[in-house]
Amino acid sequence: MAATTENLPQLKSAVDGLTEMSENERSGFINLVSRYLSGEAQHIEWSKIQTPTDEIVVPYDKMAPVSEDVSETKNLLDKLVVLKLNGGLGTTMGCTGPKSVIEVRDGLTFLDLIVIQIENLNNKYGCKVPLVLMNSFNTHDDTQKIVEKYTNSNVDIHTFNQSKYPRVVADEFVPWPSKGKTDKDGWYPPGHGDVFPSLMNSGKLDAFLSQGKEYVFVANSDNLGAIVDLKILKHLIQNKNEYCMEVTPKTLADVKGGTLISYEGKVQLLEIAQVPDEHVNEFKSIEKFKIFNTNNLWVNLKAIKKLVEADALKMEIIPNPKEVDGVKVLQLETAAGAAIRFFDNAIGVNVPRSRFLPVKATSDLLLVQSDLYTLVDGFVTRNSARTNPSNPSVELGPEFKKVANFLNRFKSIPSIVELDSLKVSGDVYFGSSVVLKGKVTVTAKSGTKVEIPDGAVIENKDINGPEDL
Repeated sequence: MAATTENLPQLKSAVDGLTEMSENERSGFINLVSRYLSGEAQHIEWSKIQTPTDEIVVPYDKMAPVSEDVSETKNLLDKLVVLKLNGGLGTTMGCTGPKSVIEVRDGLTFLDLIVIQIENLNNKYGCKVPLVLMNSFNTHDDTQKIVEKYTNSNVDIHTFNQSKYPRVVADEFVPWPSKGKTDKDGWYPPGHGDVFPSLMNSGKLDAFLSQGKEYVFVANSDNLGAIVDLKILKHLIQNKNEYCMEVTPKTLADVKGGTLISYEGKVQLLEIAQVPDEHVNEFKSIEKFKIFNTNNLWVNLKAIKKLVEADALKMEIIPNPKEVDGVKVLQLETAAGAAIRFFDNAIGVNVPRSRFLPVKATSDLLLVQSDLYTLVDGFVTRNSARTNPSNPSVELGPEFKKVANFLNRFKSIPSIVELDSLKVSGDVYFGSSVVLKGKVTVTAKSGTKVEIPDGAVIENKDINGPEDL
């Protein structure tokens, strides 16, 4: 039986009994559930969707350059706060603790690189751009310990927790913790749409406003391309844009990503989940919807305060059903990008692909640790020796899924500047100083092991066993 608004009173009284929740969390959760149960989801009429103009999704190249004047740049940076979404664990890559402490390159973690970047900005321009980490209850304790190592840096690091909501037992529609599920699995962080109320409720937003800060640059902590961009910041301040979403052209790898549309005179995010079945293929086409959301977002702090206080941020609810310990549970989430339609004068900016370099799997780690990139001042930059604008496609089998196994199977990361695609399956090991070019597949059949020798140069080859080497 599907839950209805009639389930609300019993859910509400159960939530009142959950002492680990703050008053803000209780009201936020009940609010989310009641919106979900009343089925208020916005219905998208396909025929009303329009492709946004260059006024709404501004081409990056058309933005005015920033002057060389150091004092002008310092004035811009004095208005900025950098916020990284740090709620995710490294579990999919076989790591314990926050994902942001996985070593990315040269022994440095995501967090190290972020701190080095802001440190360099602060040194260069004599400003004090603060770094804020939004943790979840999953990452909070570990992150607190980790940030201690940066006490001597010139970056003020702030942390706050996003909300902690109870998972709901699907068939009875009651909070799981009320039924005796008292460990972490009874709870969930409700997606990064929660960044706006949580930043406000933490008291940090008011503190930043009182220091004269105007904009927050929000990005995923695992996106190595999400560095502070002065051109975007200057544009937003000059044009009084309350919200800006960085988008970038879709490739075939990004067909599921959300896209920006013009709808009834406003810019809004269209996610695949909102698309009627008969239009899904059209949504995935690169012809009609050419851009997707990188989740690099620039948002005006006063506007966040105004909208949170008015309870106006009613983003699309993403129901996320899961089965945990054999129990079917429901968690309701929201995404920060969907908030774009509530802000005045909101825009997208069509940025170069280099601003989107997420590390979601060890295949991404291979790219980032290879000679395809160099590391300068905490910035990961692409090697100009590669002429192909797009990265090689890399598929590694399950033997490479965990970071420890991945590192164990590569004596050193191969040279891949001239690689088009790599597919590895089975029990495969790579020696040191291997060079891969063109299209390469390496397959170890069940029960066999393939070891690529040190210094091997492999070009446009299918290797199906030791005899092919």
